[in-house]
Amino acid sequence: MYLTNHDLIELTAWRQKLHAMPEVSGHEIATAAEVQAFLAGTNPDRVISGLGGTGVAVIYDSGAPGPTLLFRAELDALPIEETGTPVHRSRLPGKGHMCGHDGHMATLAALGRQFGRERPARGRVILLFQPAEETGAGAAAVIADARFAELSPDYSFSLHNMPGLPLGHVWLKDGIANCASRGLKISFSGRTAHASMPETGISPVPAVAKLMPALAALSKGTIGTEDLVLATVTHASVGEPAFGIAPGHAEVWVTLRTMTDDRMEALTQAAESLVHEAAAESGLQYMLEYHDIFSHCDNAPEAVALLRAAMDSEGVSHEPGEALRASEDFGRFGQASKSAMFFLGAGENSPALHNPNYDFPDDLIPIGARIFMRVARDILG
Repeated sequence: MYLTNHDLIELTAWRQKLHAMPEVSGHEIATAAEVQAFLAGTNPDRVISGLGGTGVAVIYDSGAPGPTLLFRAELDALPIEETGTPVHRSRLPGKGHMCGHDGHMATLAALGRQFGRERPARGRVILLFQPAEETGAGAAAVIADARFAELSPDYSFSLHNMPGLPLGHVWLKDGIANCASRGLKISFSGRTAHASMPETGISPVPAVAKLMPALAALSKGTIGTEDLVLATVTHASVGEPAFGIAPGHAEVWVTLRTMTDDRMEALTQAAESLVHEAAAESGLQYMLEYHDIFSHCDNAPEAVALLRAAMDSEGVSHEPGEALRASEDFGRFGQASKSAMFFLGAGENSPALHNPNYDFPDDLIPIGARIFMRVARDILG
């Protein structure tokens, strides 16, 4: 059974409603409630709310033994002011669904519509609406929740829309699909002084001036290969915005990125050594904090084969594509199940992800739903 025109009209309207009410990572309370309300009419066999924070798992159970399939979408939006002008633009200043998670939720809701009408012949389907993907905290929190052990998926699947690819065309590859990354916040502490007598203080300016190019110089390797290493300085601040004070404090933020988790340790050690050296030369104290920690995303061959077969059956064009430098916390589900993510083209002329005028193409909802539904039917009947 596939989606009716009436389904598509309602799913599109719901996606646009979600687009207008974005909530950032860890604060997706209204979004989670909206998911539960929209899928209540599908009469799921169980709903788990508050999973890993604000997450929602909607379960359709055949009652017969068989595999458990998990399909994941993300609840969160971004702290970005929307500049686009659709009728359904964000109503919340400084927040927007600029990554298309609203469309991913609508795609999973389409599966809920179908499984509400006809359960799988065996096993279970879990629709997981996960919090806090953008910070890398959500998947880890869901898996750490004691109730996740009850779900225990055999396979986990996800998609992400991808501007730059032809509309509806898919990238899907075995192995590494997304890089590992983490944010390193470096705080230097010295001593302020009067700007006329800087020698009486301890300024972090020399350390910051040395450190920023040194961090960037850690980058090496070829994009798409396992030796890729990237260190990107994303923010720096020194002292107070005043002309009379020589600074005594500074911060440098850098994003560290490697193709695989096992290469991240070497990169973090190299970055920390540079910080230690710069601080020691200037007589500074320093503190290191790590944020937004993402594992690399590794597509299991068995899960990829199932997706490819589904795409072939549904007439969806696809190719291997390449591993993305962007990170994605879906990779953590691969530690608990056979998992795979594919990238669904949002159009060659679409604004890029995280651009302030991005808007998920509603035409992708039925395409993604057809692929997922075919996978479920192929495995569970």
